[in-house]
Amino acid sequence: MPTPPPFRKIIHIDMDAFYASVEQLDNPELIGKPVAVGGSEIRGVVAAASYEARVFGVRSAMSGVLAKKKCPQLIFVAPRFQRYKEISSKIRAIFHEYTDLVEPLSLDEAYLDVTHNKKGNPSASMIAEEIRQKIFDTVHLRASAGISINKFVAKIASDINKPNGQKTILPEEVVPFLEALPIHKFYGVGKVTAAKMNNAGIFTGADLKQKTSEELTALFGKSGRYYYQIVRGEHHSEVTPNRVRKSVAAEQTFETNLSSEIFMLEKLSGIANDLERRMLRLKTQGKTITLKIKYSDFTQQTRSKTVPYFMATKAEFMPIVTELVYQEKLKNSVRLLGLSFGNLHNSKAAPIWVQLKFDF
Repeated sequence: MPTPPPFRKIIHIDMDAFYASVEQLDNPELIGKPVAVGGSEIRGVVAAASYEARVFGVRSAMSGVLAKKKCPQLIFVAPRFQRYKEISSKIRAIFHEYTDLVEPLSLDEAYLDVTHNKKGNPSASMIAEEIRQKIFDTVHLRASAGISINKFVAKIASDINKPNGQKTILPEEVVPFLEALPIHKFYGVGKVTAAKMNNAGIFTGADLKQKTSEELTALFGKSGRYYYQIVRGEHHSEVTPNRVRKSVAAEQTFETNLSSEIFMLEKLSGIANDLERRMLRLKTQGKTITLKIKYSDFTQQTRSKTVPYFMATKAEFMPIVTELVYQEKLKNSVRLLGLSFGNLHNSKAAPIWVQLKFDF
């Protein structure tokens, strides 16, 4: 009999309604009330919603107009990203008390590999409890956690007992857990893919497991092999302390829709300033510039151009942005514009680590 593959101990920490919770922390009058960070009842998009707002169906990425319809008493608050970054840095410092293998996904969530940890604690579940308590003691905010043998399962597990809870999926529980999981709850399976899977008779992990690798590849291309592996608990992506940034972006939603290319270029000039500052701060350059256009009917379009040299400054990339603006006629009035750099000079593929075997 071959030796079973060794396991690692991965924790996914996810702050509970982070942006909204920070606003309630700093302004006690908002505690217990439905809060939306970003957007407004006239325009814009909700960046985050408090749990009191989520009861009414308010979600991130929802238009402010729809959010207000769902929850008439909703309170809109302007985002304060510098404040969120300040608190996030304190939370990450706590993570590093336990391990240097910390992979931030955003300001409010991260993966931790605690297979070997600085505390010498053999229990990943106990470490997660300690971290969540220390976060509350330090910044007075709640966090949830998922603990398992890989990043994929840990990510799903962190959502099970939210808010202010945690869930451990032991090695022997991983496959049964995934088999019973509704397919739309698989991390990375969006609405379109879930619908396609449903059409193919796939509603749960067990249904997915019945499909061969060849069948899934025929249905989903290269992703088919990935689906074949994850439902069997096979996901060997490492926790990468310094994730390689693949793109840098800046965008803006407008109070009044833009109806011509001239108005677009005026707004893009300011967005380009923001993008340049971010590129210079990150000390990176890119070869591909992408223009993102969201129309008033919420349809979205991107236009890109790749050049044979690296760019970072507005003087270098703005002529290309102008070219992209006039590449084709507008389909409608414009509510959002964005610029992003891809094909960065520091992009590289992340290696795969072998799992180590330890008791949970």
